[in-house]
Amino acid sequence: MFTDQDLQIMDLIIKRYPRSRSAIMPLLHYAQSKAGYVTNEGIELIAKLLTIETAEVSAVATFYTQYKRKPVGEYHVGVCTNTLCAVMGGDAIFAGLKDHLGIENDGVTADGKVSLEHIECNAACDYAPVVMANWEFYDNQSVQSAKDLVDSMRQGNPTAPTRGPKSLPTWKENSAVLAGINDGRANEGVQAGEPTLLGLKLAKEGK
Repeated sequence: MFTDQDLQIMDLIIKRYPRSRSAIMPLLHYAQSKAGYVTNEGIELIAKLLTIETAEVSAVATFYTQYKRKPVGEYHVGVCTNTLCAVMGGDAIFAGLKDHLGIENDGVTADGKVSLEHIECNAACDYAPVVMANWEFYDNQSVQSAKDLVDSMRQGNPTAPTRGPKSLPTWKENSAVLAGINDGRANEGVQAGEPTLLGLKLAKEGK
């Protein structure tokens, strides 16, 4: 599955770090960008490249929830069900999407387009309730807007994120970005919205 070009990219990732084992996490993201999840082959290759045990790589891959050990959708949707988002409607959104898509937590639609996960706080409480797709933000959601969002994904024309890139990258594309591969889109769209900047504004006004 891994080509000579992939091996060259992985070598460049390793060379960013004074200690090669520090490259475990970006290498896992890169491996995930190829298959859509972290395969046994990917774990074995990373262990070989870093001269460490496969158990050490597996420990990282299974500890962090951003790494998936089985296939997810082209668009992986996470609904925050932590306290504030839940109170503001996150629980209702999650229940509504499970019913709408016909899947449970960590499930994938039959067409492979959408997977669903309840997630913990994403530090976006000022936009609650928040839904994420491939780790991009969809702020101030409702049950209906979330249903419309996943429908747009299944139709092949996903709604643009509230903040960040002007169009939604796929799961594999954003996995590559998390590995440190520059997609040239870092400055697209809104970076920090008005609610986030309100405290700074008040501080500058001396309030």
